[in-house]
Amino acid sequence: MDFNYTEEQLALQDTLRRFIAKDYGFEHRRAMAKSADGFDREAWKTYADFGILALPFPEDFGGISEHGGNAVDTMLVMEMLGRGLALEPYLSTVVLCGGLIRDAGSAEQKQALLPDLGAGELMLALAHFEPGNRYALDQVATTATAHHAGWTLDGSKAVVLAAPSADKLIVSARDGLGLSLFLVDAKAPGIKLRSYPTQDGARAADIKFSAVQVGPEALLGPAGGALALIERAVDQANAALCAEAVGIMAALNEVTLEYLKTRKQFGVPIGKFQALQHRMADMVIATEQARSMAILAAVRADDADAGERHRALAAAKAYVMQSARTVGQQAVQLHGGMGVTDELNVGHYFKRLTMIGLTFGDLDYHLGRFSDTLLAA
Repeated sequence: MDFNYTEEQLALQDTLRRFIAKDYGFEHRRAMAKSADGFDREAWKTYADFGILALPFPEDFGGISEHGGNAVDTMLVMEMLGRGLALEPYLSTVVLCGGLIRDAGSAEQKQALLPDLGAGELMLALAHFEPGNRYALDQVATTATAHHAGWTLDGSKAVVLAAPSADKLIVSARDGLGLSLFLVDAKAPGIKLRSYPTQDGARAADIKFSAVQVGPEALLGPAGGALALIERAVDQANAALCAEAVGIMAALNEVTLEYLKTRKQFGVPIGKFQALQHRMADMVIATEQARSMAILAAVRADDADAGERHRALAAAKAYVMQSARTVGQQAVQLHGGMGVTDELNVGHYFKRLTMIGLTFGDLDYHLGRFSDTLLAA
């Protein structure tokens, strides 16, 4: 198997790297985290200009290639966004919701939504997880009651990533046939959001739906057939998170190595001490091992075999999170007390790694999921 990137992929990655280094510095990121939106809308427009918002979609629906990009393309983007600790809702809008519309939407829905999404004019959020259900994708109590004009949605959703900035929500609900997905205007009557910042500086919301009316055109995909679509979208999101974690780990290695070269103790740089050299080497090894698993996750994220995809993604997420914990903790410890201050990016990188480890399944969940697939096989 050829693991070399194409010239186009390398050019895209280099473009993002230069943008983050020049225009998305840590102080800028801190300022954006405190802004009303919680992210940089100008950066979002820049992403649209680069083509990364349209990357996963076919050319017929605003994409930049005939059949649309794959999970490896998304991996390259997420790795660079991880290095910059980007706050923009790329994961929720493009990877999760864009992927659901691409895979489940009708031609009319794709034509109406994907070009605007790729142009940076539409933001989406997936309202699926509910209070008390942890990571189980099939545990949904929100209901969709059919009537002559469409459906009525009632229920609650918890920790909906990027919901405060979303123009539309993709809502999962039970409609009598099974689990279905509905496109809902985020400001529709009957929707109440309780917004808040997350520990890593992003934004989320708890949402209550009270007799929210949607028409027949709101149904996304087949009625009662949403679970397999959601599982695939979450697998692809986990692959993207693995890539983001690798980008963060690589950035932590760089800043920690620079600190070891410049911080002096007993008249010499602390990087001269053999014990710290060994710890730095462990961090680099852990990052490269995680990178290999992130590549595996990206290669398998588009797999049509759901069982093989679930097993590969569970293994990758569990392994990457173990490596992320090693690298994050070592980076903080090697920086000493300043490693947890708000003014230094190291602590913010560590917070984001921690949040990645809890998003769409923590370490224990994925280890259990992997063992279950082995037993089933």
